[in-house]
Amino acid sequence: MNALNEQLSYLRLWLGIMVVTGISLIGWLLTSLNAAPWYLLIGGIVALMSIAFACWALHFKIESKIAEISEL
Repeated sequence: MNALNEQLSYLRLWLGIMVVTGISLIGWLLTSLNAAPWYLLIGGIVALMSIAFACWALHFKIESKIAEISEL
């Protein structure tokens, strides 16, 4: 059970890092909307969508670990 708790903590750490990265990227996109070249803006939007999908997938992995811990 201790190993499962450690895995859950590790997954939550990465989820936090991805959320902070996504928020920072949103801030950059909003402040650079008129100044950045179009290809950087497109790349930022694609990166933001990728981060959002990764957060969504990681959230479900965290939920499955929580369910696994509660079964014990």
